[in-house]
Parts: sequence; structure tokens; C-alpha cells
Amino acid sequence: MKFEDLLSEINGFGRFQKMVLCINFFGRFSLACHFLLGNFIAVIPSHHCSISSLDVDEIFENLTQEERLTVSIPVQDDGTPASCHMFSYPQFHLLSNFSSPSEVAVVQCQNGWEYDNSTFISTLATQWDLVCDKRALSRLTTTIFFIGVMFGAAAFGSLSAMFGRKPMLLVSHMLGMGFGLCSAFSSSFIMFAVLRFFTGFTITGSVIISTILNVEWVSIKHRKLVGVIDSLSWTFAFMSFPLVAYFIRDWRWLTVAISLPTVTAIITWWWVPESARWLIANGRVDKAHYYLHKCAVMNRKKEVVVSIKPENLAKIIVIDRGNRKYSYLDLVRTPKMRKLALLTGITWFAVATVAYGISFNISSFGLNRYLTQFVYGAIEIPAKLSIYYLLDKFGRRITQAGSLLFVGIMARTVIAVLGKGCSATSFGTVILYSSELYPTVVRQNGMGYNSFVARLGVSVAPLILLSDDVWNHFSQVILSSLGLSAAFVAYLLPETRGRCLPETIEDVEGISLQVQDLRIKMS
Repeated sequence: MKFEDLLSEINGFGRFQKMVLCINFFGRFSLACHFLLGNFIAVIPSHHCSISSLDVDEIFENLTQEERLTVSIPVQDDGTPASCHMFSYPQFHLLSNFSSPSEVAVVQCQNGWEYDNSTFISTLATQWDLVCDKRALSRLTTTIFFIGVMFGAAAFGSLSAMFGRKPMLLVSHMLGMGFGLCSAFSSSFIMFAVLRFFTGFTITGSVIISTILNVEWVSIKHRKLVGVIDSLSWTFAFMSFPLVAYFIRDWRWLTVAISLPTVTAIITWWWVPESARWLIANGRVDKAHYYLHKCAVMNRKKEVVVSIKPENLAKIIVIDRGNRKYSYLDLVRTPKMRKLALLTGITWFAVATVAYGISFNISSFGLNRYLTQFVYGAIEIPAKLSIYYLLDKFGRRITQAGSLLFVGIMARTVIAVLGKGCSATSFGTVILYSSELYPTVVRQNGMGYNSFVARLGVSVAPLILLSDDVWNHFSQVILSSLGLSAAFVAYLLPETRGRCLPETIEDVEGISLQVQDLRIKMS
């Protein structure tokens, strides 16, 4: 008997599985919001040099605000006050319509800046004057956060494979919320940047662990439905976040507002089961029997588990009985695993880079940033619902390759919304697809590795957008090329539709345990 057969007998998508899915669905709200936080707290509002100190002698007393700016701040080509320079002394002659400021000496801002607070009460830039020469530091926090996510994915992928899904999920929730709240009360930019790194490092565990738990507890025919619902949790957060950000315009309180909901995830964690597959694969059959019994009771199939003894569960997943410990090295020890790691890694990198390249470029769409972010989230609903039909009709491989192909074609700003929809389809597919490709013994390592590569792509996305300074459409060409290239790579992956999840590396390689051991010893 295979594990899928046992799951089917106790109802592979009963009340137990729906409970796990709901808990993980709402538990991921904070994570998705943190991914987009930089789009709002790292904004640099319109600003100009502060001129308040020039009025100490009340020389501006009879001037309007517009006239004060005219005599103090040079004008840019678009007619707005310069952001980083001011006149070395007031130029009252400029109040004459016939005067020209071309010969007037200018200096850098001497007494700080004044900011336009009509949209944002406070951002990182206004908090620590991250403008002019320090302008890049504001956006750098996004890259720092995703570097943390990148290393956190690798760490939690390994730790959850060693210590189990459930305990590391709690660690991720608690530390992620803790670092998120602490970052909101940072007293310096350096402190904030460090805390944002650790927020990303710890919070990422919740997404890769919850995804694996959802997939490992459902039967074959329900995996695609679970994959769609799982990915819609991100859409729910992406649509809700701009509404939260619209009403909370201060960066500190916005950070608090998206960190606190993790309390719900921590409370409901007590009802999250450990993965029975992982327990069996690690020889803990008594604990696996306990959770399977809970599942059967909740699904009203208690009689099925009563007839199965804990010692019989060890026969369901045949593993190496030498207490072998698996690691990331097992992803590259054997030929087919190496190929799998290479192909999925390239696919995840391209999917993440293109998806977030479009998401981070919300200011170029020509709409209010709150509305644009909402539209980007809303377009994911039909895109992700289509996954359910596409996976059944065409399979994982064609859906993955096809969605990436359309992303590559539609990554231009003019049709960025359609490109965002296709990238959502691609992202939703690749998460389910990859979890089905990797065997149980290294599934968490595989997802950790892929998430690591994906976050590397997300970290690169802001840099790709900066290439528009060289040529206006450069970033679009890069994103399109990535999507088209990854479509070809994804097509080389094996199909998993209707197949049992592989349990061991031998299942992937199609070779006997003895041959596998011999190859490891010779390598």
C-alpha cells in the first residue's frame, strides 16, 4: 500500500485537510504583506531644501510660500523646485519676471529637507533623510529584506527537514513577528536594515513549510485544488495590503499593522499536524499513527486506521534503514536529482524575477500606487483560478511553460497587468509542481533551495529596473527574455499529473537502494 492509498481511505480532502488548509491560508497574510512593504515605506516623496533657517531675520515675512521658494530654491526643467540644491543666499531679484537664475551660485541643502506629506505622513526617506546622495539606501532595504528571505529559505528548508515541519513553523511565526515589530521601532537606519534582514530570514519559513504540509496531507486528485487555494492566500494579502496602507500612512504603524496578524497564526499553530509522511520517513511511526488517527476521526473514517498498526506504517515508505541523514547535497549527488535541481532552480529564478519585477514597478503604470497594487492583486484571482482547469487539461509542464511564455511576451509596461496575471499563474503552478517533483526525504530541502534561488531573483529585480536609466525599455527586454528562456527550461521537466508523490531519491532515480549507496560511496 502506498501512502496515497491510505490517505484516500481516510478521505484525502476531508475536514482535517480543510482545517490545515484554512490555518495555513490566514497564517501567510503577514508574509505576503512584508514582501510588498517596501513599495510604500521606501517611497521618496517630493522634497526640497529646508528654508526655515533663512527666515531668522524675518526677511521672508511679507513673502508667500511660493515667493520664498522662488528666491531660495532653483527650478528644475519640469518647473518644480530642485530636490538637492539651494541658492547660497536669497535671490530677491528673481521675483521679477525678467530675471534669470542661470548665473546664480547654488549649494547643497544646508539645513535638511522639507517633504510633501500629502500622500505619506512618514516614510523611511523622511525619517532619516534618505534623499539625494543617500537616495539609494531607501530602496536598498527591500534588497536587504529579500537577501534575508533568501538565506532564511535555505536555513528553514534544512531545519524543517531535520526537526520536522511543525516545530519550525512555530519558530518562523514567532521570530518573524518579533523582528517585524522590533523593526517598526528602530532608532536608526542601520538598526532598521539589520532587523529587516532578520525579519525576512525568519518569516520565510512559514511559506515553504505550510506549502509542504498542505501538499503532503492531501490525496492526488486534490493536490491541484490545494495548490490553487494555497496560492490564493498571497492574492488575498496582495489585495488587502494596499487598503491597509491607504489608511495607515506612517511607516512605523504600517509595519506594526502587518506584523501583528501573525498572533493568529501562532494561536492556531496548536491545531496544525506534523507531516505523517515526514514522521514515517524518519522512523517515528507511532507519532505518524497518532496524526493519521486524528485525521481519520475528524474525517469520520476511524475504522480504517484501527485496522492499521504503527509498525505496518514503516512498510508504506521504504527508506534507508541506516539512519541516514539527508541534506542539500542529496539534491546533486545523483544524475536525475541534479537535473531536477538545475531545471527547477532556473524556473523559480525566472518566475520570481519577472513577477516581482512587474510588482515593484507599480509607479510606471500611470495610476495611484494604491490602486495599482490592488489591480495587480485582483488580476491574480482569475489567473490563479485558471490554474485548476489548466493543470487538469494540460498538466503541470505545459501550464508552467505556457504561462512563462506569455509572461515573456506581456512583460512590457503597456500590458503589465496581463503580464502580472500570467506571472501569478506561473508562480501558483511552480510551487505545487516543485513540491510534487521532489521526494519526501528531501522535499523540504528542495523547496528551500528553490525558494533561495527565487529570492535571489527577487533581490535582483530592483537592480533590473534601474537599467531603465540606460535605456527606457531595458528592464522590459530583460524580464521578457527571462520569461521566454524559462518557458523552454520548464518544458524539460517531467509531468507529475495523476502520479503519487515520490518518497525517496530512489523513486526519482528509478534505481535500487544498493546501486544508490554504491554511487554515494564512490562519489
